[in-house]
Amino acid sequence: MKKYNFNAGPSVLPQETIDNTIAAIKEFAGTGLGLMEISHRTKEFDAVMDETVALFKELLNIPEGYSVLFLGGGASLQFCMVPFNLLEKKAAYLNTGTWANKAQKEAKLFGETVEVASSKEANYTYIPKNYTVPADADYFHITTNNTIFGTEIHTDLDSPVTLVADMSSDIFSRPVNVSKYGLIYGGAQKNLAPAGVTFVIVKDELLGKVSRAIPTMLDYRTHIKEGSMFNTPPVVPIYAALQTLKWLKALGGVEAMYKRNKEKASLLYSEIDRNPLFKGTTAVEDRSLMNICFVMNDEYKHLEEEFYKFATGKGMVGIKGHRSVGGFRASTYNALPKEAVEALVAAMQEFEGEKL
Repeated sequence: MKKYNFNAGPSVLPQETIDNTIAAIKEFAGTGLGLMEISHRTKEFDAVMDETVALFKELLNIPEGYSVLFLGGGASLQFCMVPFNLLEKKAAYLNTGTWANKAQKEAKLFGETVEVASSKEANYTYIPKNYTVPADADYFHITTNNTIFGTEIHTDLDSPVTLVADMSSDIFSRPVNVSKYGLIYGGAQKNLAPAGVTFVIVKDELLGKVSRAIPTMLDYRTHIKEGSMFNTPPVVPIYAALQTLKWLKALGGVEAMYKRNKEKASLLYSEIDRNPLFKGTTAVEDRSLMNICFVMNDEYKHLEEEFYKFATGKGMVGIKGHRSVGGFRASTYNALPKEAVEALVAAMQEFEGEKL
């Protein structure tokens, strides 16, 4: 039976990424050695790092004056690296979910934080609006897509201060005006590569302004100076990221991917809204294109476990909702084919036909 991977992360990757990485693990770039055992100081891996950075800049149209880094530690390490490097007196945070909340918690260790708005009272089912960002904040931090609750900030916000964004789960899924941001970061295991590498896009001129001493490994300038090779980088995930970026470029880049993602999301949201068994969990205008959350309508709650088993039996993998929301979550990242969404919709319709 064909399997359809709706996991929230680690998640579906392009088949080309998987195949090319497997081949390189066996034998890399004519070296006679596998990717997992070569030195990261070889000219062959230097070429991989250079091309990955170049494609990052090309596909996101990153302006001059920004550096692209590939680090370890996941996005969770960035929760402290950002304030370590940027927070002098005060930072502003928009609380739109679990990860945004965790990011602010870390920042409190380095200085004052201001929560400009929160949707916690509604279990993060919408993106707050009409808030004020303090003009004296060192930066304003947002989480653009919320994997657990299924909301997304769909535009590049205007901010009176440096804008910092966690884009772990929607990077490369839509066009981004990088010039509006001072720093963008994210774990790679949603839209880019296997777990193990974190990307950081940072405006160089922001660095070196805080008065605190920064440990060497936590200073962005260390990694800029050394080209992300101050210590051994996560070689295999970086190589896999390069394969994904090549795949993305071949398909037409971020604009083409955005069109595909809107089509997939529209297909599934339309079925959720049409099918009397199901309902969405978030404000319509804030619905994520990457993580589509839905539950059974109240009168059919008793069928939730039955539908989960039914859909799993049809090849759907990873559709159980996070415990904070319940129900179901279909993660429709870049590499998920439209065919997978069509199969899930067909399963929902078949289940409806059996029960109603």
